[in-house]
Amino acid sequence: MASSSTTTIPLLSSNFFGSTKLLLSPPTAKTTTKPFLIPFSFFSKRKFLIARNALDKKPNSSNNSIQTQATLATLLFSSLAPSAFALDAPNPPPQTPLPPVLQAQPSQSEPSSSPFGQNLLLTAPKPETRNASDLPEGGQWRYSEFLNAVRKGKVERVRFSKDGSALQLTAVDGRRATVIVPNDPDLIDILAMNGVDISVSEGDSGNGLFNFIGNLLFPFLAFAGLFFLFRRAQGGPGGPGGLGGPMDFGRSKSKFQEVPETGVTFADVAGADQAKLELQEVVDFLKNPDKYTALGAKIPKGCLLVGPPGTGKTLLARAVAGEAGVPFFSCAASEFVELFVGVGASRVRDLFEKAKSKAPCIVFIDEIDAVGRQRGAGLGGGNDEREQTINQLLTEMDGFSGNSGVIVLAATNRPDVLDSALLRPGRFDRQVTVDRPDVAGRVKILQVHSRGKALAKDVDFEKIARRTPGFTGADLQNLMNEAAILAARRDLKEISKDEISDALERIIAGPEKKNAVVSEEKKKLVAYHEAGHALVGALMPEYDPVAKISIIPRGQAGGLTFFAPSEERLESGLYSRSYLENQMAVALGGRVAEEVIFGEDNVTTGASNDLMQVSRVARQMVERFGFSKKIGQVAIGGPGGNPFLGQQMSSQKDYSMATADVVDSEVREMVETAYSRAKQIMTTHIDILHKLAQLLIEKETVDGEEFMSLFIDGKAELFVS
Repeated sequence: MASSSTTTIPLLSSNFFGSTKLLLSPPTAKTTTKPFLIPFSFFSKRKFLIARNALDKKPNSSNNSIQTQATLATLLFSSLAPSAFALDAPNPPPQTPLPPVLQAQPSQSEPSSSPFGQNLLLTAPKPETRNASDLPEGGQWRYSEFLNAVRKGKVERVRFSKDGSALQLTAVDGRRATVIVPNDPDLIDILAMNGVDISVSEGDSGNGLFNFIGNLLFPFLAFAGLFFLFRRAQGGPGGPGGLGGPMDFGRSKSKFQEVPETGVTFADVAGADQAKLELQEVVDFLKNPDKYTALGAKIPKGCLLVGPPGTGKTLLARAVAGEAGVPFFSCAASEFVELFVGVGASRVRDLFEKAKSKAPCIVFIDEIDAVGRQRGAGLGGGNDEREQTINQLLTEMDGFSGNSGVIVLAATNRPDVLDSALLRPGRFDRQVTVDRPDVAGRVKILQVHSRGKALAKDVDFEKIARRTPGFTGADLQNLMNEAAILAARRDLKEISKDEISDALERIIAGPEKKNAVVSEEKKKLVAYHEAGHALVGALMPEYDPVAKISIIPRGQAGGLTFFAPSEERLESGLYSRSYLENQMAVALGGRVAEEVIFGEDNVTTGASNDLMQVSRVARQMVERFGFSKKIGQVAIGGPGGNPFLGQQMSSQKDYSMATADVVDSEVREMVETAYSRAKQIMTTHIDILHKLAQLLIEKETVDGEEFMSLFIDGKAELFVS
């Protein structure tokens, strides 16, 4: 009776981080054939059924039965268990060979302990001679090329992707390529029969623990990164503000000086005497409060500095800080509103908390229109960040809790857009207008900005001030700086009146075009054009005197005629009808001179800007100033609305088409009258026109004194209508 045999299938290995692999031939001391690896996922259900049916059949012979059962059991268990197994089987007789797929060889690594004899290891057949020639080129092979290479034994190993849609092969010569794998159920069999090592890409399956940890840590890392950005952006450690924690973005970024050292006093501020007087009272109130409280006076809570850009509003605030000697906070209104909703209101609260702890003190807010615009203008709802900020500012300045000992100085050049609640008494008690300086103020400003500059003896501040009407303090500072730069460019030791005059023309009309190619014909045309303007302007009664004539091209202008406007007229803003009519005639003088000298067919487009100015003045005289007898004392075509209030900017015509026809006819009549006056002056004094044009062609620049000498020699008389 044959003894019963037992087939042992011990567990050898299990890969934790990679895919499950079947080791059909474990390495031994004397085994040189490389094992091939078969992934569990590539064994189909069909293989499992074939293997199970084969094991259920009764074997014909003991040895052959054991051999077949061992082989099929290997396939069966490799299809079921996600592990690798080694199969011990008895040594078959030599007359019964195994199928070519699996050949058995004795293992000499350990003595036989099986009842069937020696231990057998299932290995793949040794491939035939592998030649690396005639392999496909490139890193992407077709599937047919890949199968041919496998059958010829030229593929050493393959590595399938996780989803089995592609594989990466390694050829016998070491080259690598990729193959797109179709749904071929026989692929695994072909690879196994030809001794190709098979593995599956690990993909992300082995990193599940790390992915789990990463998913947990990502929110915390992102939150920490945001805090770091807030700290850097809003003045954290290493930032501009030097604040401490990541939540400090809600604190005020105002600059604080316990003892203000601005380096500016009222002596350094010129051209704003009225504004200095009102601010000096605020400073005196801080220094000597008893003088005012004894009379029942209260310190002003707020002072608003209003004026055009460059008039010295911020300079006055610095002077107040330097004179008062009390703690001083300074900030810009744009610093209140930033990324997050509620930050602006938080910074306003923090600013006034600090100010109240240092009272009495001064808080200066520059460009307050950034947060103080009118509310409810349709530019955002009630939860708008800007509106929250201004609401908090209104409460802090004059709210339920009060605000004692803190004076708020603010500056803006747009008082028309500020909220009415911000301008009422109790918040900003005073509105100080810092306007453009007059002639005397410009002289003082020029003296201030000429400190430290080497000036020649011919520099007359009075003449410079009269040639710069409407200039602000910043404009005059820029003028003196440009003159110093020109003097240095010309290698001069002093700044003369020529450098100041050239700097003034550069600021008004642009830099001089020194390399411009100007023909004699064009030069003559420009000379007569500018001479026409000057001639008509000089002979018109009650008009501005001529200061300078130049045919040097600057910016977009081929020539310029400078007039010295009346200071009284500029300050008052009152212009008579005769002055406006003279202004239109002077503007048309250039076109008229071209027609008289060169003919009507040879006029140029040089008078385009002049014609626009004439049309604008004539239409304003008819529509707004009531200078038309047919229209009467009626203003029509009102000005455009305020864009900050959501109104349209274009003017609305509130008159009929018949009235529009009357307006057009009146405008045309005024322009034709100015044209006839200019032509009459030109034809009457044609000799002076020729002399002035010739002088311009020779010298390119004629000042006011030389120009007046021509009129004295020519015995010219003023025009009488």
